[in-house]
Amino acid sequence: MAAQIHYEVFRRIGPKGGWTLHEASTSRDGAIKMAQELMKGEKPAAGVKVVKETYNDETGDFLSLKIFEDGLNKVKVDVKAEDAPNALPCFKPDDLYSYHARSVIGRLLSDFLARKKVTVTELLHRADLLEKLEATGTLYQHAIQKVAVAQAATTGQPVQQIVKTLNDLSEKAIQKVYRDERAGLFPELEAEDFAALAQKLADNAAGPYVFNGAVARYLKPAGNWDEKVFRLIALMEKAPAEENPRKLLLSAVDAVIAEILAGSAALRELLGPAETLAQSLANLVELFLGKPQMVATPGGAAQGLAALTTSFAKDELPEARTAIAGRIIAEFKANRRLCPASLVEELKALRQLANRVVLGVGKHMSHDDLVAAFTLRSKRLATQEALGPYLDGVTPDEKFERLMFVEENLIGIENKRALAAFVMPLLTSAPFESHFHNPQLPLLARLQKLAQLQARVGRCGFVDVTKADICDKLDSLAVQTAARGKLFETVDARNPNHVEKAQTLLKLATTGIFTEGKLAEAARCRILSYLSKPGFLSGYMTAAKKDGEAPNAEKVMADLMASLGKIGITAETGLKSIAA
Repeated sequence: MAAQIHYEVFRRIGPKGGWTLHEASTSRDGAIKMAQELMKGEKPAAGVKVVKETYNDETGDFLSLKIFEDGLNKVKVDVKAEDAPNALPCFKPDDLYSYHARSVIGRLLSDFLARKKVTVTELLHRADLLEKLEATGTLYQHAIQKVAVAQAATTGQPVQQIVKTLNDLSEKAIQKVYRDERAGLFPELEAEDFAALAQKLADNAAGPYVFNGAVARYLKPAGNWDEKVFRLIALMEKAPAEENPRKLLLSAVDAVIAEILAGSAALRELLGPAETLAQSLANLVELFLGKPQMVATPGGAAQGLAALTTSFAKDELPEARTAIAGRIIAEFKANRRLCPASLVEELKALRQLANRVVLGVGKHMSHDDLVAAFTLRSKRLATQEALGPYLDGVTPDEKFERLMFVEENLIGIENKRALAAFVMPLLTSAPFESHFHNPQLPLLARLQKLAQLQARVGRCGFVDVTKADICDKLDSLAVQTAARGKLFETVDARNPNHVEKAQTLLKLATTGIFTEGKLAEAARCRILSYLSKPGFLSGYMTAAKKDGEAPNAEKVMADLMASLGKIGITAETGLKSIAA
């Protein structure tokens, strides 16, 4: 299957600010143009860059490549602050074992690692795997060239020179592993033997290198990812009590499990197949939250997965949980739809996932990163491409309600502003007005629907000005509809006295027939006019009689004042208006 590509535009606020994601686009030229515009606005960015993100459906991994950069970007910023990290320079073989170097290797060789079902740590400590990698030739060289291109873009050095340096560095690292394996430096151990090895190597400068080599051999018999995870967590149970040896063992296990979870091929095998991205993400979130009952495989075959989620529930394996958090954020930022067949299911899934994943925000997952990812995904839903099919073939009032349903599930002020651009043209369209002016539909039903739509707008997240504009337009349409249907004239004609007229309008008002604004105000004015007619109070008391018995005057007045209060008429105004 062909790779999916999109372009992410980053901007830097201030000469020492970090990169923040501004926009994502499927157009290369559009993304570059957008970045250039950011440098020319009223408040120009200090720096911009465009990163090409290539997503492969078969592996589920992203490959990032910076294709454009401008502004004050050559500043000293911690690489950890970069949203799209560049390849880090390595100067000696040991540098290839650093966290960032292993992350780069994992991305560049994701296909190879997935096919062999091994991690970066295993690759870097097993001669047999390195031999197979070298034998691929093209894959090995292509990975080096990608790193060289990334470094050349940030350092200004010639690509050929960097390629030569990296080739020499990689060759030294590979030969070192060959020599160490021939010398028997990496022992082959059982799980119970690792505690003693950790104690032996805890204070040795080369301890992590040798220990990881032993872990790589310990994992070699594992036939699948679940078995690898299970074997790794079994090592945690054998961790020694002493601080340094325990730290060596646990950090090694954590790092390898993090490498497993960073690749989607392993996650897909661990969590099982999913029909949609929504289901896959739901499983991933439950794993991150440490909910083993939610991701357990039928039959109890996934021992590694069960042990892993139990460890997460205990807040163990911080690096592995951070890797899962990174995968969740990456999937939310991806262009793939959660539920491609239905926008309704897409929005429901987005809300459900948001409600669940927010429970895990903390030291392993950044709240800002999560909000940015949800905002970006929401933005892709507030477009004609996404909304068009969802709105086709339904009545104008149903279109409005569907747009408000979308609004309830979108995140981000800008996204809601973009959605409002679909609402206003709908309100002013001829089909919308014709629908509510249609005499074949009951008048009260049309008015009630307009009032319901207005109330829904009042609860939405549009900016106040936009909400006011929409509510005014709905009220104006309701006034026209009531006038065409001769609502007030009909009330006057069908009720013989002012008491019944007032009671009829009160009932209509309290059941939500009138939109707030001019129509509701007109109804209040008519009610007050009825209250002020001579004989209203005595007539009202007479109408309140039951079985010929005189009503409780205080209770009747209290009920009347309560009804008036519900429609916005104060007790003071009501009492002043009532005529005896």
